[in-house]
Amino acid sequence: MILVTGATGNVGAEVVRALVAAGEPVRALVRNPDTARLPDGVEPAAGDLDRPETMTAALKGTRAAFLLPGYADMPGLAAEARRAGVERVVLLSGGSAASGDMSNAVTRFMAASEAAVRDSGLPWTFLRPSAFMSNALRWLPQLRSGDRVRVPFPDVRVASVDPHDIGAVAARALLSDDHRGEILQPTGPVAMLPAEQVAVLAEALGRDLEFVGLTDEEARADLLATTPPEYVDAFFDFYVKGTLDESIVRSTVRDVTGRAPRTFEQWAQAHTDDFR
Repeated sequence: MILVTGATGNVGAEVVRALVAAGEPVRALVRNPDTARLPDGVEPAAGDLDRPETMTAALKGTRAAFLLPGYADMPGLAAEARRAGVERVVLLSGGSAASGDMSNAVTRFMAASEAAVRDSGLPWTFLRPSAFMSNALRWLPQLRSGDRVRVPFPDVRVASVDPHDIGAVAARALLSDDHRGEILQPTGPVAMLPAEQVAVLAEALGRDLEFVGLTDEEARADLLATTPPEYVDAFFDFYVKGTLDESIVRSTVRDVTGRAPRTFEQWAQAHTDDFR
């Protein structure tokens, strides 16, 4: 049995699907087991990741666990997993964790989560993917009201990755010891500008979309409307100061899964219904 946390999220849902396709019994941690929509055969489980003492039942009998970062007591959560007999943990993290810059709010929770798992003594694999292709879903409110897409950091190229590929890499790491103690960095096959992504999406949707790149001042104002200031500062640190380079294309997806990573075109075609 493998426990997947965040099992209905962008990445967690893909981890669940990959494990089910491999014929592995899966237990999915969800907010409400009675209403969760999961693939057939997946066992729902309840628990509060911010309160490790509530995770005992969810962890019982599991040999591996997929964890998300940033919970209030990551050391306690890792210790609870070890007490339950979990044999390996795959932790979703981020590329900025490598810098160790604890003044950056995003880096801080990624690095702290990695440290908690590493210090627990559990066998681990860390995933540090580039930005998700599914981040384009943030444009949905704009697309519902018109054809203009306003995007921050328009000059930043990112080799964004399909969560489907992150799920496939995670599943391989959960199912064997082949990647024990490794830091895997899944990326997409090409680094793209936001304007190029909007053009691909326009083609997939059959719409004449107008790309509008925001100035730094406009971007800060827009982000502050929905995002805590410390996280806005973190994004500016990454994409304006340039402390995080997500333009590097890596062979991780092919090396781990044996196939090429999906393109943004493939992601857009697969998710056209989400935009309609």
